[in-house]
Amino acid sequence: MTLTAAILGLDGPALLPDEAAFFRDANPWGFVLFARNIEDPVQLSRLTSDLRAAVGRDAPIFIDQEGGRVQRLRAPHWHEYLPAIDQLGAGAAGFALRGRMMAAEMRAVGLDGNFAPCADLAWPQTHPFLRSRCMGVTADEVAQNAAAMAEGLLQGGVLPVIKHLPGHGRATQDSHKELPLIDVNRVELEATDFAPFRALNHLPLAMTAHIVLPFLGDQPCTMNPRALQMMRKDWGFGGAIMSDDIGMGALTGSIRERAECSVAAGCDLVLHCNDDLAGFMAAAEGAGVLQGAELARCDAALAARRQPEAVDFEALRAELEALIAAQPGS
Repeated sequence: MTLTAAILGLDGPALLPDEAAFFRDANPWGFVLFARNIEDPVQLSRLTSDLRAAVGRDAPIFIDQEGGRVQRLRAPHWHEYLPAIDQLGAGAAGFALRGRMMAAEMRAVGLDGNFAPCADLAWPQTHPFLRSRCMGVTADEVAQNAAAMAEGLLQGGVLPVIKHLPGHGRATQDSHKELPLIDVNRVELEATDFAPFRALNHLPLAMTAHIVLPFLGDQPCTMNPRALQMMRKDWGFGGAIMSDDIGMGALTGSIRERAECSVAAGCDLVLHCNDDLAGFMAAAEGAGVLQGAELARCDAALAARRQPEAVDFEALRAELEALIAAQPGS
């Protein structure tokens, strides 16, 4: 079976016939859903089932379920989570519960991949689009909290995706709109922003950052072979690495060119979230066939999916809320 090295989105809450035909032919490795695709549990369960039927396999289906403003499953059907930075006082135990609760809600509707945890270090200057999503203000705090949340997700049968490698926290620009430049020397970054990602190099999946680090050259890290080599060779990250959304304003060139450059730089998978059918086709064409070492890493990531044990969601919620209530200053 030939797979395309891409994770792709779709237009709305139901799979359209032309989308189904495209997915059947292109066979993307996975799918990503956004708020536009989600109405309620019944509808979402039908959509995830239809997506897997279109490709004839148990393809991974991802969402961004970080908590706070970046949360695709929302009330009244799903639990509302605090922004990560507002839960720091609950410690790693709180983030483990958070991950396990999210996984339970996700698996119930056929979702098994989460673009979380966000292991970027929070700095005073971190752009507001990102700062509330960060899981700590020191490298050790971030690493411990992110590891706990990732394990909670894995226990619940959901694949975590650590992001944004090599570290987006010092950026003062929003990469959805423009390309951030972080002009800090490597020695300092290795001791701070890079450290959580090195500590989490055992996780199955990661996502790149659309940032420029001058010591690596003038290309965005997503399209920079030196950045991908640093993550793989220097940090020892052995999991599959996907690009951040190639439709974001930080990148230039056509969608096909962006996909081609990301794969050429060393990304195993191209993520394209928001477009029309022609745009998703262009991303698939640029990403090409998933094969070789890239396919092996993606297969290993899928093998990390566990069969979740049944949990008492309300008991988990009560435990998390008690930890949050006990935070200093609560």
